[in-house]
Amino acid sequence: MKLTASISLAALACAALLLADTLNVKPGQWEATSTVQTSGLPPIPPEVLEKMTPEQRQMMEQRMKGNQTPRTTTGKSCITKEQIEKGFDVGDSDQSCTRTVVSSTSSKQELKIDCSRGNNKTIGVIRIEASSPESVKGSGQMSVTANGHTMNMNNTFSAKWLGPVCEKDSK
Repeated sequence: MKLTASISLAALACAALLLADTLNVKPGQWEATSTVQTSGLPPIPPEVLEKMTPEQRQMMEQRMKGNQTPRTTTGKSCITKEQIEKGFDVGDSDQSCTRTVVSSTSSKQELKIDCSRGNNKTIGVIRIEASSPESVKGSGQMSVTANGHTMNMNNTFSAKWLGPVCEKDSK
């Protein structure tokens, strides 16, 4: 679950900057703001559920329902020319995932992600629009299903180019 959430958040927050085979964006320091909203319960492995008491399960379910309010985060990233040329690599770095570019122009892209790990299935779509080489916005929808539970994640994001020089702490 943590890996799936990490994949979806990274994809949604950074895809605008990294998925750029033909997307016209500048290399350098970027700042992205992402708002994520989830619904449903996360797919928790059966062996974890078996170890929980009924009270622990109920408490976890209540916490997860409380976590379904939108969360907004902002972060900075250093995006290199090489990363822009290579493109977003969810499907390349994780052998259980494939990515399909549905459409791609210099100003808009749509990406489909499909991951399968055992009985855990993640599918999603990311849409990106570069209104200029210094401004990107997008949205994404992901669905994670396993062990009889489905969690849906909806995300909107925007990113702005801060300049050609990256801060030392940016990744």
